[in-house]
Amino acid sequence: MKKLILFLVLLFAIAETQAQSYQITFAGSGASTTVDSVSVENITQCTDTTLGGLDVLNLTATVSINEQVNAANNTLNIYPNPMTDACTLDFEATASGDAVLELYDITGKRIIQNREFLTKGYHAYLLNGIGRGIYLLKVSSENYSCAAKIVSTSDACGNAKIIDAGIIQNADLNSNVLAGNHKSVKSTIDMQYNAGDTLKLIGKSGIYRTVMMLIPTSTQTLTFNFVDCTDADGNHYAVVQIGTQLWMAEDLKTTKYRNGTSIPNLSDSALWHNATSAAYCDYHNLPAEGAQYGHLYNWWAADTSVNIAPVGWHVSADTEWTTLINFLGGDSIAGQKLKENCNTRWAYNSSTWGNNASGFTGLCVNFRNGKGATFDWSQAPNSNHDTFFWTNTEYNISSAYVNSLRWCYNDVWRCGFVPKSMGAAIRCVHD
Repeated sequence: MKKLILFLVLLFAIAETQAQSYQITFAGSGASTTVDSVSVENITQCTDTTLGGLDVLNLTATVSINEQVNAANNTLNIYPNPMTDACTLDFEATASGDAVLELYDITGKRIIQNREFLTKGYHAYLLNGIGRGIYLLKVSSENYSCAAKIVSTSDACGNAKIIDAGIIQNADLNSNVLAGNHKSVKSTIDMQYNAGDTLKLIGKSGIYRTVMMLIPTSTQTLTFNFVDCTDADGNHYAVVQIGTQLWMAEDLKTTKYRNGTSIPNLSDSALWHNATSAAYCDYHNLPAEGAQYGHLYNWWAADTSVNIAPVGWHVSADTEWTTLINFLGGDSIAGQKLKENCNTRWAYNSSTWGNNASGFTGLCVNFRNGKGATFDWSQAPNSNHDTFFWTNTEYNISSAYVNSLRWCYNDVWRCGFVPKSMGAAIRCVHD
């Protein structure tokens, strides 16, 4: 019994710990003034979450359980509490409408989020499947909110569930855990955040997607500037502002010129090597590669005269890469700020790991040899070394400038002696 009391005292002491938190709300400008959803990635911790455009992102090192309980304006009853295997919770919905039931552990990690329509009146639910610890249970809607601490002394740890007490006998225990966003519900979504962490946020509104990078230092409203970036195939690209330039935040995937004419897909090595006009292929001729990472093009596709860029955009020039690199601190370090860092397939090298501080999100898409016979440095799939980006700038009649992100360096490697028959990625810049 003494051990249990000591355990509970320690848990509640931890629950009192508070840290600076920031609330981020969202707005839109440009092509759309509304925000449908926001994807948030903490690229320092490599964690992520998705919320509705009306939701509030609450960034905090810990969830202050007492603070949230005190902020509630309705009574939430929990019994028994402390609990072992299960407990019952009941509360009053003072008005009919959408509600959110959420369970958090003491670190602020959300374990359960149920979104459902509740009629006016009293509701009861069963909670089970949580291990030993202290938790926060919240119920919220536009008209009411309630919260309570729950202490579990169970050593068992199963699949945590909140189940409508009226249908326990026949319930599919997984059916109550709902996924996705419910646009009619305005929720506060908690995300663990430590001072100095960098966030990558992608705001979506219809066909538009805009990337913004943020190191939060205060509560604020973040405004996404939505700009159309749609190619002749109907692919819609995310965009990112880096310094004075607006870049595509993804590699080009079009198979058509701007006028709708198809660009040849040359998988045959000899045809690729002998081509003197625009062509594309996929890494190792695998369509799934092109769909996920973008196509590889020869230089004639990057030539501005053929117009493969989305309307209002153009294939990046060598001088525009120079502007980008200088803004990011010079060619010796810019590569690290351009390379994707989380969920990456770049060959691992801890000293040259990307941090994506720019939001450019340079993927490891590899390349095709100018002779067409090999991909990357070898025939082996998934060797995943370097990514070359064509510029629209010629060096001479047979070669052109590329800028490359390399797995084993932090730099951006610029070269003009690259044969126009090589297969490389393309990024576009807004006119």
